[in-house]
Amino acid sequence: MRYVIVSIISGVLFGTMDGLINANPLGKRLLEVYKPIARTTINVPAGMVIDLAYGFILTAVFLLLYTALPGNSGLAKGLSFAVLVWFFRVVMYAMSQWMTVNISWQAISYLLVTGLVEMAVLGVLFCLALKPQ
Repeated sequence: MRYVIVSIISGVLFGTMDGLINANPLGKRLLEVYKPIARTTINVPAGMVIDLAYGFILTAVFLLLYTALPGNSGLAKGLSFAVLVWFFRVVMYAMSQWMTVNISWQAISYLLVTGLVEMAVLGVLFCLALKPQ
């Protein structure tokens, strides 16, 4: 039951943080490069389902990797997981954007920093709420 609750919370957090990252004035200005190809409306139900799926998947992966993650404390393991996910989700995306889209270093830096914060929040949630059985 704890897995389900934490998965739902992480999915909601994921969606909320993504919204805050992309909809604030700084984010809008820095990510303006995407405006010509961005959708004019967002399919909120589909976004909610995707974010909830991400929550369930990330929670499951955290539990599967828990013993292999570096660190002696739950917090260290949560932050290790956050860095791992940040690299595979955010860093690789940001670098591919830098290679394929005419995007500023400020925008790339924004993606990297906000992505790290987002993943750290989820890592801390996982370490506080979950312990493998």
